[in-house]
Order: sequence, then C-alpha cells, then structure tokens
Amino acid sequence: MEQFKEIIETLNTSKFFLFLLILIIGIVAVRIIQIFLKKLILKTRLDHTVKSFLYSLIRVVMYFIVVIVALSTVGVDVTSMVTAMGAALLAACLSLQNTLSNFVSGIILLVSKPFTAGDLIEFEGFEGYVDNIRIFYTSIHTFDNKIVRIPNFKLTSNNVANCSAGENRRVTVKTTVSYDDNITKVKSVIYDVIAKNELIIPEPESKVYVSNHLDSGVEITIFVWTKQENYYPVLFYMEEHVKLAFDENGITIPYPHVVVKK
Repeated sequence: MEQFKEIIETLNTSKFFLFLLILIIGIVAVRIIQIFLKKLILKTRLDHTVKSFLYSLIRVVMYFIVVIVALSTVGVDVTSMVTAMGAALLAACLSLQNTLSNFVSGIILLVSKPFTAGDLIEFEGFEGYVDNIRIFYTSIHTFDNKIVRIPNFKLTSNNVANCSAGENRRVTVKTTVSYDDNITKVKSVIYDVIAKNELIIPEPESKVYVSNHLDSGVEITIFVWTKQENYYPVLFYMEEHVKLAFDENGITIPYPHVVVKK
C-alpha cells in the first residue's frame, strides 16, 4: 500500500499521461505478440496442458514487464517493487515446494514422454493403463477397475516400468520338479505345452532352462513371447497347463512338508 501511495505521489499530470500512453502501447504490443506466440506454441508437439500453461505464464510475464517499463520510464523507482515481487515468489516457492516438484515433474513427463496415455505401466505395486497425465499427478486405471493418482515427482524420481514400450512382451514362468524327474523329459513336456498355444509367437524363440538347484527340487524357468495384449492370457495358460501336463506325464512338483515322528 505504501509503495502504491509513493507511485501516485510521483506521477504528475504529464507523467501520468505518459505512463498511460506507454501502458496502452505495451498492452497492444503484448496482444500482437500473443497472436504469433499462440501460433508458435500450437505448432509444437507439447501436451495441450503444457501449451495452455506456457501461454498463460508468458502472457503474465509480458504484462508485468510492460507495467515495470512504464513506471520506470516516468521516473518511478521500481527496484523495491521488483524486490518485493521476488521475495513473494521465493516465499511462495518454499511453501509450495511439493506442489512445484509435482509441477516440474509433470512438465518433464509431458515433454520427455517416458510413457503416454494408454500405456501399461508398473509402479510401486500398481499395474494399469495410464488414464491421463496432468501437471501435478498421473492417473492409472488398474486391472481391478481402480483409478490411482500418483504424484508426478514420484514417477520422475523412481523406476517406472513401461510395459507397452515394445510390440511384444516376454512371459516368465517358474516351476520346480523333483530331482528324480528326467530333465530332458520335463523340457520336452513344457515345449509341447508351448506349441499348443497360438498366442505364443515363434520369434523370439521360447526357452526352457534349469535355473536353480533348490533344497526341495530343480527350478525350471520358462521364457515365452507374445503380443502385449495377450500377456496375461499366456501367463495364466502356462501356469495352468504346465501343471496339467506334469500330472499327465508323472512329473512331480515337490513342496515342503514336515514329517512328525510319534
């Protein structure tokens, strides 16, 4: 308020009209620049939300510059005004630190595009399709029909798995067989199961490995490939039909058991 009174006292009639003239010219210039600026921003590949925010921010900054230039031209000391504005912005930044972190992270996500709307992602135990990416948060639609909102700064500061990055996706299945079972037969039975499913693609080639020797048996790891949209049908198919094939061929899946002596 005191700064406003000082400005009024500084402006005499001639300076006041000069101030208005510069202000009007500045506003007209800003509006002309806005026309070209809007066309330029619209041509970019930025997200619509980023375009709108960027356009509004630049417009506010230009109007603020016009006012400062007009006041300084008529002899008003704008140093204190700029300092006060800077102090206010600093205080706002400190009080809104988390919000600003989300905002900056939102810009990073929208510009760098590690994932886009419609992509399937995995993050901190959540798995679902990206519903939308906002300035402050990202929403994902999980398989159990929940909408999860994740703060953007978490997505840029932690590992996010984009499951839609490629056309194909690998399905990994692990099972265990007894040490008494013939490994060659085990692998042959598994390959037969793989061959019966048309959703499993031939390239990359499916692989079956002995991956570990456990206390209770031999661990078998199975790698098969399928299209992104068929990941879960293939996963559940393998889990079920490998067990059924083992039962039909007398292959044992060992499990921990306790023998109680009387």
